[in-house]
Amino acid sequence: LPYSTTEQQLSELFSQQGSVTSAKVITDKFTGQSRGFGFVEMATGEEAQKAITALNGTAMGGRTITVNEARPQEKRSGGGGGGYGGGGGGDRGDRGGRW
Repeated sequence: LPYSTTEQQLSELFSQQGSVTSAKVITDKFTGQSRGFGFVEMATGEEAQKAITALNGTAMGGRTITVNEARPQEKRSGGGGGGYGGGGGGDRGDRGGRW
């Protein structure tokens, strides 16, 4: 998406293909600026497929947009070392050249 795209604009674009239940532009959590992509939820799978077919590869604000079905986000495994690498801890400087 163009970085200037608002959620309202995204919703309006997709509403030409059916009923939009939600539209979200993803932003950087630190800067608040758009990351250039978003998610749109349509009322039915049929309308979603219509939007994909009609809008994928089209231009929006000078950029070609890719429209596809969102894939579920992979769950991050929390097992093992608890996210901090596990191991014996301590100062790594005492290992000499051994890792």
